[in-house]
Amino acid sequence: MTKKNFLFTSESVTEGHPDKVCDQISDAILDEFLTKDKNSRVAAETTVTTGMALICGEITADCYVDIPQVVRNTIRNIGYTGACSGGFDADTCAVLTSIDEQSTDIGNGVNKALESRNDNSDTSTTETEEIGAGDQGIMFGYACNETPELMPLPISLAHKLSYRLAQVRKSGLINYLRPDGKSQVTVEYVDGKPSRIHTILLSTQHNPEINGISDNKAVQEIISKDLKKLVIDYVFESCNIKPDEKTIILINPSGRFVIGGPQGDSGLTGRKIIVDTYGGYSRHGGGAFSGKDPTKVDRSAAYASRYVAKNIVASGLADKCEIELAYAIGVAEPLSIMVDTFGTGKISDEDLAEIVSKTFDLTPAGIINKFDLRNLPAKNGGKFYQLLAAYGHMGRTDIDVPWEHTDKADELRDKASTCGCSCA
Repeated sequence: MTKKNFLFTSESVTEGHPDKVCDQISDAILDEFLTKDKNSRVAAETTVTTGMALICGEITADCYVDIPQVVRNTIRNIGYTGACSGGFDADTCAVLTSIDEQSTDIGNGVNKALESRNDNSDTSTTETEEIGAGDQGIMFGYACNETPELMPLPISLAHKLSYRLAQVRKSGLINYLRPDGKSQVTVEYVDGKPSRIHTILLSTQHNPEINGISDNKAVQEIISKDLKKLVIDYVFESCNIKPDEKTIILINPSGRFVIGGPQGDSGLTGRKIIVDTYGGYSRHGGGAFSGKDPTKVDRSAAYASRYVAKNIVASGLADKCEIELAYAIGVAEPLSIMVDTFGTGKISDEDLAEIVSKTFDLTPAGIINKFDLRNLPAKNGGKFYQLLAAYGHMGRTDIDVPWEHTDKADELRDKASTCGCSCA
């Protein structure tokens, strides 16, 4: 971001959004395989539409998983059952599977890297053979000091609104809501910092009638009143920047939202990658996360780059920071590490990049072992990655996510103070 005064908007979606249904199914399958065989290689893709879920991809594992049952349980937990199913019911939808094994060409490249690992300071690798990256690609991580979790404010607020929308539905506090929904928040920035809330947008699927009232105008008035009080006011009660008298609030601006979820739109795994990360505030390498085991650097290196960026900001070495990592299939070490602090760094970006390369083990094996990515589902009752598949993979405060830890901040600060740079 180079502009000083601007409006910036980010969106989030609830777990009942058709694309998010797919993400959660793919990650629920991943959770189940990793729980039973932590060395499973999984690339599970899901698509849903009215009355059907299709699971395809490549999986190699030393265990059996009842994929249709995992799919139905996930759909049921989201809330697509009975009257709320809208043509997509956990108990009656068709579940089709087309699964093959992982390509041996890819597997061989992953199992043994083409390059040996450099001797970095964080050398906790325990793999018997060095792991090569599961594919080529670029990954970006970002952090800034706009929120306590060091995330951009627009996406942070959008996620909180979507999460609260699901909470009031599942708890029965608002009993006429259906699973599909979206939020969007526009923040006004002045001198490069969040100044006020410009617009709040909520769209929620709902029953056609509320307490016997079927007139749509009256129905929408009830929805607007309830969501203003129980969702918007609730979320912003703990925020430093609150809506003011000029804030635009839009609730169900289409006028009606009864048909939704997979009945309203088909869904696909990996189609909400901006929602999953930084709401568009940072660059994105294009790789999706859900359904991929930790050897896929699309996922694991994106987590690592967030970890690096967050620790740099937490150390006070920059107010905002973006990290780019690049990998080649079968090669362990990243091909490049880029640091951009957008002019806010206390030392040069070049010096920071050098410090990062000496502080973090960014090989796939190093990342997997640092975050214990293979064992997280088993350690969390068989469900971990599925929890990340809605409401963001970054900045989470409701679950313990290892790449959100700031345990490297002191080390980074100490190394920066002795790097020899004149601005340290």
